[in-house]
Amino acid sequence: METLDENLEKIDDVELIDDSNNDDILVDETEEKKENNIFDTVIDVNDEEALLDEENVKEETEVIQPESDIEAIDVKEDVKSDGKEEENIENNIKDHPSYKVLIEYGENLTDKEYITNPAIGRENEMKQLIVILLTPEKSGILVGKPGIGKTAIVEGLSYKIQRGEVPDALKGYTIFKLNSAALTGIIPGTQELKVQHVVSHLKNLDKVMVFIDEIHTLIGNGENTMDFANIFKPVIDRGTIKIIGATTSDEYDRYILRDKAFVRRFQKIEVSEPTREMNIQIMMGTYPKFEKKMGLKLKYSDFVKEKIMAFITDITSEFKRTYETSVRYPDISLTILQQAFSFASFDNRKEVTIRDVRKAILSTKLIYPDVIQKELVRFNEIFKDIYLMETKQILKDEV
Repeated sequence: METLDENLEKIDDVELIDDSNNDDILVDETEEKKENNIFDTVIDVNDEEALLDEENVKEETEVIQPESDIEAIDVKEDVKSDGKEEENIENNIKDHPSYKVLIEYGENLTDKEYITNPAIGRENEMKQLIVILLTPEKSGILVGKPGIGKTAIVEGLSYKIQRGEVPDALKGYTIFKLNSAALTGIIPGTQELKVQHVVSHLKNLDKVMVFIDEIHTLIGNGENTMDFANIFKPVIDRGTIKIIGATTSDEYDRYILRDKAFVRRFQKIEVSEPTREMNIQIMMGTYPKFEKKMGLKLKYSDFVKEKIMAFITDITSEFKRTYETSVRYPDISLTILQQAFSFASFDNRKEVTIRDVRKAILSTKLIYPDVIQKELVRFNEIFKDIYLMETKQILKDEV
């Protein structure tokens, strides 16, 4: 028989064994849990990275896309405003009170509609003018005979500014053509000179060029001379205002050379009369302007048109012009061509024909009468086929 103590020891041994087994089981379960926790942790980390990626995408999307329609409109308006920056600048100039004062004394050449380049064949003179205008504290004066296209050169510069075909320093400039006759005299009710009144408003504007034709009339005759250069000196020295003058060779020698301050600030650009070939080119480039203004069309192909321009150029050469008519190439040739358009308009026709050109030559006072009679014989020979064909067509229409 086992004693009570021995039984108790056996029970203790069994319990000890069971506890050890439980510990092993617990250890196994703990290790399994750790492994599961590691796996779960990996999954959780991946999930967190995925969530972070999704949040980043959302944040980027929110940056790209405006949160509301109002912000979208603001973005569109910003884009539009960037595209219309130059237009806004131009509108601001036009709204300026000083701009309205300048318009009273002239016109905005950069605001005109140009059908073609007004300064055809004047690339050399245009380049000289641009270089002078880029020079600080310097302005230009165009000098040449009457009717050779001095004003056309300035209009050509306006045409290039419109198209952005000038150096960056001249982009955005506005060219005002001021009437020299309107600038002379005193403003009624005050003792202020008109030219000083204009200069005082020029000070309020930036990036402005002023073109004054017949600029010698503002200087005077030597007895009561206006100190023109000193009046414009404040705006010229600023560098943001440029003056372009134009005058004839005789007036330049008679009036302007005597004003040393003027000569120091204005560089001379010699404008020569166009050659025969250049004059034909100018006429070919100018007749579309007549067509647009008068609502007419010059009939015939470009080949025939060029023959017409060449004939008009030849009959208006230097020794065939009426003495002291004060017109040269291209003005004298363009005047005859414009008269041909006027004859077509007078007859209520929409096309200018060879008969209109012949009438214009026959009626002009810019050529000697004996020259006209001789040149009409040559005209009939050159354009005989066209003239006869049109005459037959006219007779057929009348029948």
